[in-house]
Amino acid sequence: MSAAAAVPLSAQQKKTAFPSEVKRYEDPTTELEVYRLTDPAHSSTLPAYYNRAIAHNNASMIFCCDRNGSPQAHRMDLKNGETRELTDAPDLDGASLTLTPDNRWFCYFAGRQLFMSSMAGRARALYEVPEGWERCPGLTVGPDGTHATFAERQGEKSRLQMAPLLQGPARTVVEVPFVMSDPIPRPMRAQILFRQGDQALWMVNSDGTQKRQLKLAPGLAGPANWAADGKSLLYLSFPADPMQITTIRECVPDTNGDALVAKTSQYAHFGFNQPATAFVGACRSKASPTILIMLRSTRRELTLCEHKASHPEMTSPRFSPDTQRLYFQSDRDGKPAIYDLHLERFLEKTEPETGSPG
Repeated sequence: MSAAAAVPLSAQQKKTAFPSEVKRYEDPTTELEVYRLTDPAHSSTLPAYYNRAIAHNNASMIFCCDRNGSPQAHRMDLKNGETRELTDAPDLDGASLTLTPDNRWFCYFAGRQLFMSSMAGRARALYEVPEGWERCPGLTVGPDGTHATFAERQGEKSRLQMAPLLQGPARTVVEVPFVMSDPIPRPMRAQILFRQGDQALWMVNSDGTQKRQLKLAPGLAGPANWAADGKSLLYLSFPADPMQITTIRECVPDTNGDALVAKTSQYAHFGFNQPATAFVGACRSKASPTILIMLRSTRRELTLCEHKASHPEMTSPRFSPDTQRLYFQSDRDGKPAIYDLHLERFLEKTEPETGSPG
């Protein structure tokens, strides 16, 4: 399906703004100030960990919230906490939300349709999953902002798709005999990473050539994402023996290299800043359900706060583009809510990668 007519929100919805729900509290473990940005009376969740949720100028955030009865995209002004609803779409997939590189648009899947929308709420359908196929988890917009990348399955086989954001038909990059998920375009290179569950990570050229499984450490492959320069892939490695330590590792596909970066306090999920000099992790220990940061240079961890999520992998922690704030989600107070910590006293400010819009 090629680009379709714009689908605007109603005039009333465009004007609907919600006052700040921000609540500040002192973490009982560290006594640091934590900000709960959304009210746990309704569910609020961040996009997938590899997608753009925070604007490059750190002034706003997109997220999913069901305050009006169904999951919809929202935009929060991070200076005053005010929120505005952006969509009115049935079956919206909150994990698929992602800003485009210029921060002017965002993309998402709602049901079987892929949309691109302005911040004013004018949405345009880009693609529809054809009959006989189902969506696989994951949607990304590449660093150049020209295509949306996603996957579809038919039984136990699946295919990687790329749909242009301007106009033109989608194309199939590659088909595989297993269910793929979470495709992530590689910065600075015409290649795409995708998952085979937690068993393997694969890479393929965007023209469908040179598909290969990446050589990773033994065990299960956890969350993975490209470094900003695209030279390496940072990922969590879960050992087959659950008594062994979870580690952060770095894979360099061009040399088939894979090396230990740091041992962790049993992270269930993690993230890193754009220079990949600092990491954030969510500990899966029931005795110590905490959020920690680690400097790559020292490999020493600092506990920031409790997350107390019922499932630590749901926390999806991430840094703001300037590394001065940290965001995560937790259902500790009821339904999933989004939390924020200020990091100015712990980490130096970083600038967006060279060439990044905004």
